[in-house]
Amino acid sequence: MKTIGLLGGMSWESTQIYYQDINRAVLAKLGGVHSARCVMYSFDFADVEALQAKGDWKASGELLGDAARKLRGAGADFIVLCTNTMHLVADDVERISGLPLLHIGDVTADAIRKANVHRVGLLATGYTMAQSFMRERIASHGLDVFVPSEADQKLVHDIIYRELVRGIVRDESRRAYLDVVERMREEGAQGIILGCTEIEMLIKDGDANIPFFATAALHSTAAAERALS
Repeated sequence: MKTIGLLGGMSWESTQIYYQDINRAVLAKLGGVHSARCVMYSFDFADVEALQAKGDWKASGELLGDAARKLRGAGADFIVLCTNTMHLVADDVERISGLPLLHIGDVTADAIRKANVHRVGLLATGYTMAQSFMRERIASHGLDVFVPSEADQKLVHDIIYRELVRGIVRDESRRAYLDVVERMREEGAQGIILGCTEIEMLIKDGDANIPFFATAALHSTAAAERALS
């Protein structure tokens, strides 16, 4: 079994989902009392969020890359970024650490294609929706990816940073998100990417009459599969 290097703490609320799902996937495959071999570097999210707010992606890449290099020293065979937004610096993480990175966009695109879906809406942090790095990565697999209106982008982003990263899950916010989903469905979305790992705390499959592609769950399963390959 390969050792997974987890870059987490962005936020820890979503990182615990990764740790839980990866270990459950390994147990389901191997049975008994098996669990995943992994090492984790968990950030103080306040440090990362401050760099995000300033738009200092160079410093962000150096910060995450240095942590990934430490994971390599601890025995990691590959890196998993437990976040969507910070995949903006995925190339820096690979370059500085010298380890391969399992990209969340590729994993998500594979699941969308297997579901025979072509046009998808992306819900994520404002950083991820406003910039093209994730949309382009997923679109490179032959998919059509779009984001909601600017007003809906702000709503989605504010709920993530004011509530979800703090572990706050409110029914009112769930209804607001589902209203955004419905507007995207009316714009032709055949599926919705939950492109911020914390969103999976708020909405689940069955909450709307449209398939959801939960990136953290998909990424965790793919990490376990790679570790066992």
